[in-house]
Amino acid sequence: MDVEIWSDIMCPFCYIGKRKFEQALNQFEHKEQINIVWKSFQLNPDMKTQPGKSINQYLAEIKGWSLAEAQRMNDHVTGMAREVGLSYDLNKAVVANSWDAHRLIQLAKQHGLGDAIEERLFKAYFTEGRDTSDHATLLELGTEIGLDETAVEQLLASNQFADAVNRDVYEAQQVGARGVPFFVLNRRYAVSGAQQPETFLGALNTAWTEWENANPVLTDVQADGPACTPGEVC
Repeated sequence: MDVEIWSDIMCPFCYIGKRKFEQALNQFEHKEQINIVWKSFQLNPDMKTQPGKSINQYLAEIKGWSLAEAQRMNDHVTGMAREVGLSYDLNKAVVANSWDAHRLIQLAKQHGLGDAIEERLFKAYFTEGRDTSDHATLLELGTEIGLDETAVEQLLASNQFADAVNRDVYEAQQVGARGVPFFVLNRRYAVSGAQQPETFLGALNTAWTEWENANPVLTDVQADGPACTPGEVC
């Protein structure tokens, strides 16, 4: 069963939501039959990368807050992250456009590394203070999780996977996502925001029951009966 997750790597609640969903998934009886599909979502497509600007300054400008209010908000979010085992250092965070990072995510998805690149990008942004729009940084992070260096270089030198990113953004509008993280289970049930693990677990159980009823598994009642198989002489 598919679980689609729309997120942006600069969204602090997306990383927290990832951890809370993982906690729920670890308690889910059918964990091995869940296919997680990461989807792109840009909170601010027009954002300009500004390495010299603090995240507090950025939030103060776009939200109309004071620097003190921005700091209080970031302290609160850092505390929330700590509760799920994450170490945020938002004072080091680099204000960066996430477009190229999302294209890298799309490449990683093609190689079964979607979750690995999401995790690595989140950590780079929220913990390490890396510039996640910088091509050298993206090349390093991509190869670190197992992507081919030449493939990443070709991606960054082109506009490859732009259509895939835009398609994810369009799909977000179609399924009703107005913010992230946004989880869609079996294209039938949606969970918005970094909910508690028990909320995710309840949604997983509900969606799974419906999915299982629509996708029954055949039971072989005569597993040892005579049969021919390809390549054998019967």
